[in-house]
Amino acid sequence: MSRTTTVHRGRGAVIAVIAAACLISLVGFGIRSSFGLYLDPMTAAKGWSRETFALAMAIQNLLWGIGVPIAGAIADRYGPGLVIALGAVIYGMGVAGMAGSDSGLALHLSGGLLVGLGVAFTSFSLALAAIARVVSPERRSFALGFGTAAGSLGQVIFSPLSQALISSYGWYDSLVLVSFITLVMIPLAFTLPGTGKAPGEPPSDQTIGEALGEAMTHRGYVLLTIGFFVCGFHVAFMTVHFPAYVTDLGLPPHVGAYALSLVGLLNIAGSFLSGIVGQRFSKKASLSVIYFARAVAIAALLTAPVSETTIYLFATVMGLLWLSTVPLTTAIVAQIFGLKFMATLFGVVFLSHQIGSFLGVWLGGVFYDRTGSYDMMWWAGIFFGVFAAIVHWPIDEKPLPRLALRAAA
Repeated sequence: MSRTTTVHRGRGAVIAVIAAACLISLVGFGIRSSFGLYLDPMTAAKGWSRETFALAMAIQNLLWGIGVPIAGAIADRYGPGLVIALGAVIYGMGVAGMAGSDSGLALHLSGGLLVGLGVAFTSFSLALAAIARVVSPERRSFALGFGTAAGSLGQVIFSPLSQALISSYGWYDSLVLVSFITLVMIPLAFTLPGTGKAPGEPPSDQTIGEALGEAMTHRGYVLLTIGFFVCGFHVAFMTVHFPAYVTDLGLPPHVGAYALSLVGLLNIAGSFLSGIVGQRFSKKASLSVIYFARAVAIAALLTAPVSETTIYLFATVMGLLWLSTVPLTTAIVAQIFGLKFMATLFGVVFLSHQIGSFLGVWLGGVFYDRTGSYDMMWWAGIFFGVFAAIVHWPIDEKPLPRLALRAAA
């Protein structure tokens, strides 16, 4: 007989958990989404190439991906509070270390290794798993969209905030100030639930090893993992390189900052919409549409006249498509396998996302330094968008038979 217990929470307690999780997502994701704004001033001040800065961000994304399954496994077993609190401390140390970096190696260790681990242990995936544990299945997709939108709001806030701090105080003081902001996540972390069974979740004696083995032999899970690689490739490349791409076009630096902020703003709507769509329609078909639409948007950017209007229109469209993949991808994992090891299973999918992020960020710097242009990366983004649209279509998103049998029992 399972020893997992169901935790019943009042409406106020559920709201408190959702609010804390959303704020963690807002701060953690918002800060890391602004790092691209430091590319130009830091490389100019230090005499580094763009590849040097890009490699640090690529390492950060890779460590984020490697760390999330580990953080998810610990959180699934012991609860997310201590995991996120520890992550906030590491995150702050890494950002402060970026400010003090006097070599490429120091930047790779601080902005890459430490920040990557800090982001992993404060990841929005842990916040989403916490939200999923306190809401009923019929509201889960929408609630996950709400949590994802909070991360986008962080991008809306921190992109112009970081640019304003850089303009007013310089990149060094800006990073130091931001490093202290990460510590806000510590008290919020202990508001999140522990490991009790979620509402509507059937009991299970499954171990984490059995859960991973089950997932790895599920064709839909493998396809979902492959497809999420593309999301990371797109998002990470743009987050780090888009502000520099905009200035390369001859437009003012604030256009890139405002464009990233606009992406975050529109992604709030996109995340909500994808959550609503996921409640009513096929989640895997919705993902195929999103990835294909990204490919079309990138192709339009490359062929449209260069202007601020073009950049803002592209940011608007990409904002609607930006993280709208996350609530759908997360919900598919929960729908197929249940919630007991959701943080761990989504963590593995997210590792693929971060491998894509690593390549998107790093290759962006490599290709730019070799060719003086980002065109090869944009065309790669088009190819991968179409590829992801095809990969998601055959996914079987039905719950496993064991979930239906346990629910009936």
